[in-house]
Amino acid sequence: MSAVTPLNGAELIDCARASASQGLLAATQQCGYGDDTMKFTAALKEACQSRGIHVEQLSDLLTDRLSAQRSGGVEIAPDSNSNL
Repeated sequence: MSAVTPLNGAELIDCARASASQGLLAATQQCGYGDDTMKFTAALKEACQSRGIHVEQLSDLLTDRLSAQRSGGVEIAPDSNSNL
């Protein structure tokens, strides 16, 4: 279902991530930007940047890099399931 008004912020990022595999135009339409891919891309970059997420293009939302960038910390885990 497409948004009636253009999404922004976290809602835009979530919608873009959910529809990123369908391509730029589909994501643009799903997020309420009609056929205006330039406006959608600018809004998406702004939304991501305000949350400390670096996104160059829509396909960046499909990678595991996003979660690594968002965490900003170091993962501490045991060496194995039996060795803490």
